[in-house]
Amino acid sequence: MILEIISPEKIVFNGEVSSVAVPGVDGEFEMLNNHAAIVSNLKKGSIKVYGDISLDESQKEVFKKEGRGYFYSINSGTVEMKNNKVTALVE
Repeated sequence: MILEIISPEKIVFNGEVSSVAVPGVDGEFEMLNNHAAIVSNLKKGSIKVYGDISLDESQKEVFKKEGRGYFYSINSGTVEMKNNKVTALVE
């Protein structure tokens, strides 16, 4: 599936991932390929990206590698999953 993380300043990440976990306002949840369509508000926490992804130099500065995933810290935002594309609008 495709993940796109967008901040007010730039597109932070756009690429193929295996799964993504987000800090929803009602609790963390993970989305995999063929997940049902969903829209949710996000709270302060980390977007956790899993899969064989490659990061450029600017992305390596903002993503933290831990275990099998990459973590990107956010303050708030909104996420939408539809047709195997996850779009996260974050601050």
